[in-house]
Amino acid sequence: MQQEKHSKAMVLGLQHLLAMYSGSILVPMMIGQALGYNSEQLTYLVSTDIFMCGVATFLQLQLNKYFGIGLPVVLGVAFQSVAPLTIIGQSHGSGAMFGALIVSGIFVVLVSGIFSKLANYFPAIVTGSVITTIGLTLIPVAIGNMGNNVANPSLESLLLALITVFIILVVNIFTKGFLKSISILLGLVIGTLIASGMGQVNFTPVSQAPLLHIPTVFYFGAPTFEFSSIVMMCIIATVSMVESTGVYLALSDITKDPIDATRLRNGYRAEGLAVLLGGMFNTFPYTGFSQNVGLVKMSGIKTRLPIYYAAAFLVLLGLLPKFGALAQIIPSPVIGGAMIVMFGFVSLQGMQMLARVDFVNNEHNFLIAAVSIAVGVGFNNSNLFNSLPTAFRMFFSNGIVMASILAVVLNAILNRKKK
Repeated sequence: MQQEKHSKAMVLGLQHLLAMYSGSILVPMMIGQALGYNSEQLTYLVSTDIFMCGVATFLQLQLNKYFGIGLPVVLGVAFQSVAPLTIIGQSHGSGAMFGALIVSGIFVVLVSGIFSKLANYFPAIVTGSVITTIGLTLIPVAIGNMGNNVANPSLESLLLALITVFIILVVNIFTKGFLKSISILLGLVIGTLIASGMGQVNFTPVSQAPLLHIPTVFYFGAPTFEFSSIVMMCIIATVSMVESTGVYLALSDITKDPIDATRLRNGYRAEGLAVLLGGMFNTFPYTGFSQNVGLVKMSGIKTRLPIYYAAAFLVLLGLLPKFGALAQIIPSPVIGGAMIVMFGFVSLQGMQMLARVDFVNNEHNFLIAAVSIAVGVGFNNSNLFNSLPTAFRMFFSNGIVMASILAVVLNAILNRKKK
């Protein structure tokens, strides 16, 4: 009986790993490629990121008086970190990127108690505007990959990207349950197989990757601490806490396991510790993965055991660099096709949140959403601020940061009399 219970939990854990795997490998690939990392560095980045996803999930599964939300939650790398980390890395180098992450992790741990009592002051108008902006500002990155990131994309690149999108759509339309939950992963795998038949897949990174590796502290060098980068990542960390709050509350409702301010605080602490470790081991910030919430609901699990198995699988895969190197053989057009769907999902997730907002009886909400989203999308990577010093240019040309600040400030001012 006990063996059967663990066998089922293992299968469910594997299902959770597959559902979040594509998201976990895409973010380090996007940031690493944008910063010009070589094949060896990309293999380290992806492998260690997978490993740290497992460690972060282990931390969050705990249920003690210090840290851990104690719900069946899977932690993965935060999509909202892609644009700001790329900007920081390109402007100040990898050291500043990981230094800002370390400080932002400490920031989350320190403010966790306060934020657990303030979470209700980040209503759907704020979170919906921010998450919509995140999706919309990342879509141009997907388009660039679809065209193989060259000035004159080939017809083959466009064809591969569209085939990948088509596969993901077909899987989503004609399948249910588990297969539907891994549609992005299936699109990446099948798209890569088709690309291989076209001679567009290079297997060198896999053959050159070692069989085993151990994550290394400060692999990319000692961290540096640049003020504007730190402020930017603390803002992104706050956005992640808002997003995670929604994940925790949804899981609490599904599992019928009520959470209070203390458990929320411990959940934020675990997230902060994960971000701190991510900075030290030169990976990225971690947050509750919303796509796995649907999987919890679908599978009907009420315990953390399957997620423990998922975390163990992630740690194991992270120690085997050849699995990390597999991510590198995926051609850019295939990644772009998967990205365009994923970032579309993120945008729609934000719009679903906005759909719950009262725009009929409160016209101020129109202003908050309109201005924050328009500024977030318009200012992102804009040349408007090229005449400003680097620190200010980084700050104002980051659409996610600007949308977050504007949404919070406008809501605090315009809705101050609302309950």
